[in-house]
Amino acid sequence: MKLAYRKLGNGKPLFILHGLFGSADNWQTLGKQFAEHFTVYFIDLRNHGQSPHSSEWNYEVMSEDIKELMQDEGIDKAILLGHSMGGKVAMQLTVRHPEKVEKLVVVDIGPKKYPVTNQFVIDAIDSFDLSAVKTRKEVDVLLTPRIQDFGTRQFLLKNLHWNEEQKLAWKFNYEVIKQNIKIVGEVIPMPANPIEIPALFVKGEKSDYIFPADIKLITSMFSNAKLVTIAGAGHWVHADKPVEFFNAVNEFLISDESV
Repeated sequence: MKLAYRKLGNGKPLFILHGLFGSADNWQTLGKQFAEHFTVYFIDLRNHGQSPHSSEWNYEVMSEDIKELMQDEGIDKAILLGHSMGGKVAMQLTVRHPEKVEKLVVVDIGPKKYPVTNQFVIDAIDSFDLSAVKTRKEVDVLLTPRIQDFGTRQFLLKNLHWNEEQKLAWKFNYEVIKQNIKIVGEVIPMPANPIEIPALFVKGEKSDYIFPADIKLITSMFSNAKLVTIAGAGHWVHADKPVEFFNAVNEFLISDESV
């Protein structure tokens, strides 16, 4: 699939992969900072943002989409930075095609299997008929009883747009995501041998997506992995603590002569 993307900056390619219900737009501010040293690719994963919709949606096809983009751009190797679902896409590509990855940054997710954690979003969206709504403000009001966190609602509202019929619609492929929500938590397969690519796992201190016990699994898959915890951050580490997040990731990316 030909993904929607834009690129900025100069240097080695750095692909940024957003999480579930997100888009490349979520990474504009931090991406501009990374673009001082790298050619940053802001990418919409399939069924999200401006990228095409498809009924086929799993980590295998999403990782192959990234590989196809690399081929189209004439890129032999890229640095991958992925948050949550995007982190699993990055890990999947690294396991399947380690020769295509120079460094790996995974934000607040592990390779293990997770239970469904976003059902509350599905339930909230299902609680009203979007086709009957006239404004974003109305959507916010309708979401509030089920999603009380203001930041989460604003994150979702960024995905609204006016479609060709001049009606509010979600940019993401809601029906396919709803039907396949369990795939977001699927396990990343174990490689035949530990992958030696430098890898950084970034955990939010207040998040429970990565536990100390998970480090054994992570290092059994990515032998050159290290974990950094960002104090005071939740699951959206990059949004909660952007300065600390940037400093930690940037230090890792420029830490040796290979980048």
